[in-house]
Amino acid sequence: MKKPQFITIGVAVCLVSVIYFFGRTTPNKQPVQASNNHSHSTDTGNFTDTILNMAKGQISPEQVMRITTLENSISRGAVKDQQLKVYHQLAHFWGDTAGLFMPYAWYEAEAARLENSENSLTFAARLFLDNLQGEQNPKFRRWEALQAKDLFERSLTINPENDSAKVGLGACYLFGNISDMPMEGLGKIREVIQKDSTNVYAHMMLAKGSMLSGQYDKAISRLETIIRLERHNLEAILMLADVLERTGDKNGAVKWYNVSLEIVQRQDARAEIEKRIAELKK
Repeated sequence: MKKPQFITIGVAVCLVSVIYFFGRTTPNKQPVQASNNHSHSTDTGNFTDTILNMAKGQISPEQVMRITTLENSISRGAVKDQQLKVYHQLAHFWGDTAGLFMPYAWYEAEAARLENSENSLTFAARLFLDNLQGEQNPKFRRWEALQAKDLFERSLTINPENDSAKVGLGACYLFGNISDMPMEGLGKIREVIQKDSTNVYAHMMLAKGSMLSGQYDKAISRLETIIRLERHNLEAILMLADVLERTGDKNGAVKWYNVSLEIVQRQDARAEIEKRIAELKK
């Protein structure tokens, strides 16, 4: 079965997820465009430089000069507040002005590492984790997973009982190809569910993992559990409709797409869902 293309719906789901978990929005996730003129090092530091240089190739010379000036103003001798201010300025430029996700997330992460608070570290980690799940370039995805892993581990150092960070850390292994043992990630997530069977975030990560591996029955079971716990969870509802469609259950897919229409307000997203329902009814 050909996988349907839900471009608008995907954006809507991503927006719902960001607002639900963070209470704020992120910039448009315009990708950094890879170039054959750049070598991709497996070393995280060198690859970070590569990503930042790629991003600079997508802005004007005047903007490059502005960014370089800000970067050069970060010095070891600067006080913490001054460094944080510059990191946030850089993040806001890449997010608000340039609309490029990776450099935006990188500077949010650098600010979080410097601030070293549980909330800021978890926020930055989730930026990377949420984005890498839709990243097609395996090298970019691995880099994002390593960034998220580092941030989640720092957060857990501050609060070892942070279940959300534990789940996030497990998801880095599950989706990021950063280990030869992806089951290590599943184990971390399952530990949280064993302690708290109502943890929606943990169920969602396992559902996505099941979809990734083609275990659709398990994905359906997880998603149904999420909807029992949160009946208006739009991401779970749309994912359930999608996986039912993939398994050939058109009636089930139509049912859950219709349920999503009770929640979705954006007219462009509603139009995509209604179009999909009409196609399934043919």
